[in-house]
Amino acid sequence: MSDLEYRVDRHVASIRLNRPHKKNSFTLAMIDDWAGAVREAEADPAVRVLLLTGAGDAFCSGVDLDDFKAETRDPRQERELLTHRVHQVAHAMEALSKPAIAAVNGVAVGAGMDMALMCDIRLAAESARFSEGYIRVGLVPGDGGCYYLPRIVGTEQALKMMWTGDFVGAKQAFTLGLVSEVHPDAQLGEAAQHLADKIASRAPIAVQTIKRAVRQAGAQDLRTALDSIASHQAVITSTRDSAEAFAAFKDKRTPHFEGR
Repeated sequence: MSDLEYRVDRHVASIRLNRPHKKNSFTLAMIDDWAGAVREAEADPAVRVLLLTGAGDAFCSGVDLDDFKAETRDPRQERELLTHRVHQVAHAMEALSKPAIAAVNGVAVGAGMDMALMCDIRLAAESARFSEGYIRVGLVPGDGGCYYLPRIVGTEQALKMMWTGDFVGAKQAFTLGLVSEVHPDAQLGEAAQHLADKIASRAPIAVQTIKRAVRQAGAQDLRTALDSIASHQAVITSTRDSAEAFAAFKDKRTPHFEGR
């Protein structure tokens, strides 16, 4: 997996796109490895947080056109390529019950930007730039941009970005709510790791339940959402995680969550 590196350290799984000479544009083989790494993080009980970043001075410039245009495809083949290969990552990320953080260390373009949008939290380097660049080559956002971006920045701003293909810098991305933090380039990795470690130190079952509840609430009315939370809370309070977190808080010590 030289083009895509996966490792686990202190309850944080890291995926690093590793084609800096190609601005971390991804190949079909990388897509398979990427989706597999996400599924591995989900299945590993030691993993509590997933961290995604790129090597060099780019996050991800989208698809490697040389790899994707290796052969001519008819419309049916194009649909199958997206559905059964490229969209693997979106489906794996949707199934991920654990927090996902993107450390956007440079350009994030097209499908590369969409991959960042799939994460729960995005941190950006000052040099980061975002673009839904599909329109520049006469295409529509093909990897979830039409779904994720309006939910993050609102419909009007999302349409503007998708219709123009213009780049948005890190500061503007922060203003739009596209990223939650902006850091000097040299400090982004440390800041992202610090956040990942901090979330990983919290009660794992509660962390995952919060993610589930927030996702569910987007499709629920208030009464249903509150009813769901009441059920979640009733279960959470019966867990060893909850008991340990409460005891550690009371004793002013660091909690230790066994078996995770």
